[in-house]
Amino acid sequence: MMEKLPEPPRGAPAIRTIAMPADTNPAGDIFGGWLMSQMDLAAGSLAALTARGRSATIAVDAMKFHRAVKVGDEVSLYAELLSVGRTSMKIHVEAWRRCRDGNETEKVTEATFTFGALDDTGRSRSVRPKV
Repeated sequence: MMEKLPEPPRGAPAIRTIAMPADTNPAGDIFGGWLMSQMDLAAGSLAALTARGRSATIAVDAMKFHRAVKVGDEVSLYAELLSVGRTSMKIHVEAWRRCRDGNETEKVTEATFTFGALDDTGRSRSVRPKV
């Protein structure tokens, strides 16, 4: 019996991008920092929608690199809102790669981001402003 491969989360990714040569380390793999920045963008997009405005990264927890990303890979980033506090949000992000010329996907990285909602002056505010 064939083992079922893990599948990406359902729904559309928050971001989909292509890993390029400028994003590599000396070994030819994509920098972990580049991948983390893409994950931060994906989480930030969901945070802005949730907070209905400006927000900023406060913390990144449980960052795990499972597999390397290679030049030319399509990277899809899925963001899921885990919880909402008074001024902050926890968002889990998974990064999945697809080789440029294939259909198989695999999870390469995951982490939980904490974002804080900010007002126009950069001070903490309620995530759910009164309308």
